[in-house]
Amino acid sequence: MIKKYKKSKSFNKNQRSFYFQDYIATNLKQKKIQKSPISEDRIYILFFFFFCLIAIFALKITLVSVKNPNLFEIKKNELNFLPLRRDIVDRNGELISRNIKSYHAAVKPNLILDKKKFMINIKLNFPEISQDELQKKLKKNKYFYLKKRITDDEKNKLWSLGDKGIKFEPTQRRVYPHAGLYSHILGQIDDDNYGISGVEKYFDDELKNLDKIKEPLKLTLDTNIQFLVKKELEKSLDNFDAIGAAGLLMDVHKGEILSLVSLPDYNINLRNDISSLEYTNKITKGVFELGSIFKTFTIALALEEKLFNADTIIENIPSSINCSKYKISEHDELPKDLSVKDILVRSSNIGSTIIAKKIGEEKYKKFIKDINLLNTLDFELDEVGTPLSFKWDKCKLETISFGHGITTTPLQAASAYATITNGGYLVTPTLYLNKISENIKEKVLSNSTSDQINMILREVVTNKNGTASLADVYGFDVGGKTGTAKKSFYGKYSNRKLNTFISVFPMSEPKYVLLVLLDEPKPAPEMVYNYRGYKVTNIKRNEAGWNSVHVAGKIIEKIGPILAINNNEFYKNYVVKKTN
Repeated sequence: MIKKYKKSKSFNKNQRSFYFQDYIATNLKQKKIQKSPISEDRIYILFFFFFCLIAIFALKITLVSVKNPNLFEIKKNELNFLPLRRDIVDRNGELISRNIKSYHAAVKPNLILDKKKFMINIKLNFPEISQDELQKKLKKNKYFYLKKRITDDEKNKLWSLGDKGIKFEPTQRRVYPHAGLYSHILGQIDDDNYGISGVEKYFDDELKNLDKIKEPLKLTLDTNIQFLVKKELEKSLDNFDAIGAAGLLMDVHKGEILSLVSLPDYNINLRNDISSLEYTNKITKGVFELGSIFKTFTIALALEEKLFNADTIIENIPSSINCSKYKISEHDELPKDLSVKDILVRSSNIGSTIIAKKIGEEKYKKFIKDINLLNTLDFELDEVGTPLSFKWDKCKLETISFGHGITTTPLQAASAYATITNGGYLVTPTLYLNKISENIKEKVLSNSTSDQINMILREVVTNKNGTASLADVYGFDVGGKTGTAKKSFYGKYSNRKLNTFISVFPMSEPKYVLLVLLDEPKPAPEMVYNYRGYKVTNIKRNEAGWNSVHVAGKIIEKIGPILAINNNEFYKNYVVKKTN
């Protein structure tokens, strides 16, 4: 019998199937079953990822354990290594600067077992290290540097202490085999191996160019000549009790500097902080009144303008003249009538002023500017001085004509002499060997004027009335001009002198200019001079002719044979004559 079911109150008339609710439940269940494999895949991926990480770390730990434990520390240092620098050599390939491997000595305080014992050992081996500072650093318990750029001996001392807290960091150190010989030229580098002065600074980018690391930077300098010049200048400090001295040797055609010495100097390997003014580079940075060397420029311009010739007689030259509120006088009693040539040979102040007034201010101003006496010179050192500015007021032309009231650097003065004696071609001094120069050289004087000046400069040395007889070194045909100037302090002239001699040789065919400067020399009555073939002594005079000229003569005597090795003129004039 079939039972009849009662309609449920919740029965929906629109329901098409009584299986509706069962279907939904069944469908949800099936969806859960379908999602299950996807979740399992994610688990597998995560498991594989973590397994790879564990494998990588395990491999890394294994490598570190079997290899040198300091390997990665060394590699880190290499990655952060200081910039390499190229070698610097002289014109003959002689090494004058190089980077070598060095070490910083550092300390890890947490690895030091007995800090008191450590401090005692440091005090015994390195007494210059402050114990108070060392103690403070040890208490901070942080990594610090005990000493930077240690020497091999210092490294061995620290190594022998056997303390694990001492670490040696590899680095580079710049060494200068000739110590102080090139101190005023090469300059120094800082703790990060970057140039901070001298050639090291000027050529910093060039020296750090790794593409040229095997190619040394070649300078125009000659180490043998530099050594000889320095030795003679050092003797001059003793002989004339001077507070300083300087010397410069330059090729009159190329402007190449073979020697540049300024005393006192210093050992650049010690990396000291040099702040005293006595260590100023007197050749490039020193700005001085150089006295009568300016008379050469006055005479050269007068000859170039054809106002006079060398034998023109200037008559009735007074012994003194008044110029505004100043009085200009001669250094010695001189004849009233002097030729233009004799005004330079005998170094007449009044004669120079008369000639300068004939030239005129505008032409004179332009000329000394053209030969770079008043500009800041473009040179391969940052340590270059700028001549003091001045006004062309009353008497300025007259005083400048004999080198009073005008300043310049010795480097500029020597370059001007090179220009005047080489045929009149403007010379730019350089320390960079094989520097590419302009094909067209600027000409500021005629050949005729240059030849006449060379003849007169030779007579300054050979003439019995000349001021530079002590430079007449046999066989080298030396010419030049002296300059004796009083030093100025706070706008007032003192009795302290700055004596200069600029020589050129051989005058028959000028090749080199040599400048010698003595700062505050004293008379040397005990000195035995070779004066025109006679031995003289008890000379109490203190002009350049009795000190700077003497030193220049000694230098030329030493370096002349080196410079003239391939010079037929030298063999003809010196070797052959001497052997006969």
